[in-house]
Amino acid sequence: MDKTINFSPSLETNKIARPKRKRSSQSPPKKRLAKQSRKEQPKCFKRKVLLTSIEILSLISIAFCLIIMLLGYSASKFSGTGFFNSLLPFAGSILIFILFSCIFLIAWWKLRKRLQNYSELSSPTLSLFFAITVALLINHDQFALAYGNFRTLIGGKEEVGRITIAHQIYAAYRRQDVTQLQKMINRSFPYRSTVEDAARSFDVDINLLQGIIATESSFIPRNSRDGGRGLFQLTQVPQTAMSQASKKLGTEKISFDNPRHNAFVGAATFKHYLTEMKGDLFLALLAYNIGPANGGLRSIVQSYGATDFTTIQPYLQTLPRDYPIRVLSYSLAFRLWQEKGRLLAYEEGNNAIQIQRIGIPGFNTGL
Repeated sequence: MDKTINFSPSLETNKIARPKRKRSSQSPPKKRLAKQSRKEQPKCFKRKVLLTSIEILSLISIAFCLIIMLLGYSASKFSGTGFFNSLLPFAGSILIFILFSCIFLIAWWKLRKRLQNYSELSSPTLSLFFAITVALLINHDQFALAYGNFRTLIGGKEEVGRITIAHQIYAAYRRQDVTQLQKMINRSFPYRSTVEDAARSFDVDINLLQGIIATESSFIPRNSRDGGRGLFQLTQVPQTAMSQASKKLGTEKISFDNPRHNAFVGAATFKHYLTEMKGDLFLALLAYNIGPANGGLRSIVQSYGATDFTTIQPYLQTLPRDYPIRVLSYSLAFRLWQEKGRLLAYEEGNNAIQIQRIGIPGFNTGL
C-alpha cells in the first residue's frame, strides 16, 4: 500500500522568524508629523500676514510723508497763477514724483526678493527703519513749513481764512509784554487745580478757560462796575449752563464769589455757547462776550445769514470783534508755558515756527 508523503510544510515551520522593528523614540510616526505640520501652518500664515502688514504700513506711511513734503514744498516754491512760472513746474514736480515712486517700487520688489533669501524679517525690518527715520524728520522745521503749505493747498479759501486769523493771534501774542504775561501766569497758579477740574468736567481745553479768565479779570477775582463777578466776570448766565454747573458741583446754591463755583459756571457757559455755535470757536467766544441779552449772537447770525467769524465781523458794529483774538493770544501764552516751561519771544530765532507748530488751543492750526 502506497503511502503518500505530505511535503506541505507545517504551520510552525512555515512561519519565518522576522526581527521586530523597534520604534525609535526620537522620530515620531508619520501621522504625528502630519498633525504637527497642520498645527504649524496657521502659525506660519499669521506670521507672514503680520510681517507683510508691517512692511506695507511702513511703506504707506513713508509715501504719505513724502507726498506732503513734495506738495507742500512745490506749493511754496511755485506759488502763483502763471502757467510757465507756477502751474507747469508744479505739475512737472508731481510727474517726477510719480516716476520716482514707480522706480522705487520696482527696486524695492527686487531688493525684497534678495532679502527674503536671507531672512523673512529682513524686508519688514528695513521698511520699518525707513519709516522711523522719516517720522523723526517730521519734527524738522522744513517739514513743518511744508506741512503748513500743504494744508493751505488742500484747504483752499477756508484754510487761507483760518491762517489769516491765526496770524492775527500770533501778532497779538507778539505785542504782549512778556513781563506782564509772566505776572498773569504767576497769578493763575493758585486757581490752576480749580480751573483744571472745571475744564475736565465740561471737556474744554484748560488753556482756553485760562485765556478767558486772563481777558476778563487777569486772574484777579473782583466785582466790576458793569456787573461782572469773579474770575470769569459772570453777568447773565444761560439757565442750562447754571443747571449743568450746579449738577457738576453737587449743590443748588451757587455763589459767583466762590472761585470754584465761578470756574464751573464759566466753563459751563463757554461750553453752552460752543455747542450753540456748532463748534465754531470764534463764534463761541463772541457769544460768551456778548451774552444772552437781546437774543445774543445767535440773533445776529440768523438776521444777517453769517456763517463764521469772517462773515460776522462787518455786522458786529460796536461790539468787540477783537475779543476772540485777545482770548486766544492769552491761551497761546498759557499753552507755551505748559509745553516749554517759559514764554517764547515770537521774533527770536526760529521761535515763530516752534510756536506755530505747538498751535493755538482749540484752533487746530498746529503744524
